[in-house]
Amino acid sequence: MFSPLSLLWPHDPTWPGAIVPLQVGVLQFPTTTARRCFKLGQSLRKAIESYPEDLKVAIVGTGGLSHQVHGERAGFNNTPWDYEFLDLLVNDPEKLTKMTVAEYAKLGGMEGAEVIMWLIMRGALTKKVKKLHQTYYLPSMTPIATLILENDSSEGTGEAVDAYRQRIGHELAGVEKLEGTYPFTLERSVKAYRLNEFLHSLIEPERRKQFLKDPEPLFEAAALTTEERDMVRRRDWRALIHYGVIFFMLEKLGAVVGTTNLHIYAAMRGQSLEDFQKTRNAQVLYSVAGSDAGKKDWDKPASPR
Repeated sequence: MFSPLSLLWPHDPTWPGAIVPLQVGVLQFPTTTARRCFKLGQSLRKAIESYPEDLKVAIVGTGGLSHQVHGERAGFNNTPWDYEFLDLLVNDPEKLTKMTVAEYAKLGGMEGAEVIMWLIMRGALTKKVKKLHQTYYLPSMTPIATLILENDSSEGTGEAVDAYRQRIGHELAGVEKLEGTYPFTLERSVKAYRLNEFLHSLIEPERRKQFLKDPEPLFEAAALTTEERDMVRRRDWRALIHYGVIFFMLEKLGAVVGTTNLHIYAAMRGQSLEDFQKTRNAQVLYSVAGSDAGKKDWDKPASPR
């Protein structure tokens, strides 16, 4: 996804918007189907339209057109099929969803079957679309093609936004009543995204060293809020969870500062480690810490709690 975007979207040096990658495996069998890709795109449209903010979204579908890179059929191309595929994608995508991977391979080569990923993009659009741009070029082994479409009708998805939100929220209905439980919902993930991204960056050795030496420049570069910085400085595990930090980011922070998972569990419950251990069958300590010196000095407080 990032390769074509580097050509289509200016990035000097930063990207002008958020990029959400969606990886689909199509060459390791058993693989997905063309219809499933199309239906995934339809679901993607519902999710996008249900988002609380009014965002401008572009769906980018990738995958080489007709080509094969293995066996005696290596070097196979079928330009007439490529053009037919592009036309069907615009005007009759349902026909493409009825084809098997073997049929795609026959017409476009075994590796060329990866074009079913384009159906994710197409499924996210309305039935009627307008083709704004199309190019096709076959320089060597794989055709290079660009197709830009936009919605050309206002028909809905067949499900009202409120009904969709209620349906996708069905599995979590009532979970908010569970005391001491904070599911990682869309709202919480958006609120704490910046902080979660910062904590995840501590997987980089140089950033860990800088964090332990002086975290303030890192806080500033990440544009953390005053509240976010304060929670991290104080290692306030409970407040961080309340705020929306993913637990797996907490254990990364714990590993950096020399705190075990068990210390974090106890702190979230408002207990001492000793009292928390009394509720366990085995008295063990563990963490995701690597081999950095000093990162397993668990009996030495890393900082005030």
